[in-house]
Amino acid sequence: MWGLTAGLFMGWSLGANDAANLFGPMVASGALRFRAAALLASVFVVVGAVTVGSRTFAAYDAIGIQTLLSSFLIMVSAGATVTAMTVLGLPVSSTQAVVGAIVGASFLTGGVDWQPLLRILVSWLLTPVGGMVVAGLLYHLLMRFATAIPARFLLRSTVIRIALVVATCYSAFSLGANNIANVTGVYVGAGLLSPRLAAILGAFAIGTGILTFSQRVISTVGVRLVELDEVTALIVVLAEAITLNVYAVLGVPVSASQAVVGAVLGIGLVKGMATIDGRILRQVLFGWVGTPSISGVFAFALLLLVRQFAG
Repeated sequence: MWGLTAGLFMGWSLGANDAANLFGPMVASGALRFRAAALLASVFVVVGAVTVGSRTFAAYDAIGIQTLLSSFLIMVSAGATVTAMTVLGLPVSSTQAVVGAIVGASFLTGGVDWQPLLRILVSWLLTPVGGMVVAGLLYHLLMRFATAIPARFLLRSTVIRIALVVATCYSAFSLGANNIANVTGVYVGAGLLSPRLAAILGAFAIGTGILTFSQRVISTVGVRLVELDEVTALIVVLAEAITLNVYAVLGVPVSASQAVVGAVLGIGLVKGMATIDGRILRQVLFGWVGTPSISGVFAFALLLLVRQFAG
């Protein structure tokens, strides 16, 4: 069971970092307090992981065959990378961290199967674009609805807040469905866990990360990149959830961070380029490039070092 501790650590790191993608816009807009949003997100992450999440496990198994040792070191590398980025306040991709670590370890465990890896890499390019496009479309649709209700009526604000809470629950469900493979997928591929047990254990680890260590990253996505009000926060959360859900159905684990940042940028482009903080955007892009690279090198070095000492 010692090998599972790294996966649980990765789940905690994922929850701590990706919580900003779930309810950062909602908390930043003032629609709901952090603690209430965190509790809701934790519950629906578990539901999504247990009911739909097993579809994405096969994607990581196809990249390269892993052992208990390599699975453990992959999760250590990915979890450490995501935690470091969380401390820096950067919303990075747990998917990229895991894939980078799998590729790094696979060079020492039998090689990388490049065909399924290419499919995942293409999805990384399409995910932020998809979030951006969906957000742009939703912006035009929902802004018409929002302006149709006179602003002086409390009904407008109430309806938007309720919709934002529902959208956040849907977003948490989609995160659990799509990203649970980032936590325990390698253990399923190594034959150490059944898909159902892997989904349950990983989901609870993610929920713990959301509740305990997610506030730092929220300001980057919800406040600093593009200023959001209640309506645009609703659009961002919905766009992210739809994007993640589509890929979960396809069985491709993608980045929640890329989906939500793409959606936030979509809002920024609709409202005008001047609303986008270029410095924060560069930091986010650095995290996307650096995360798989650092995680992959870390996993390769750890596995090589352990083999040297074991040999």
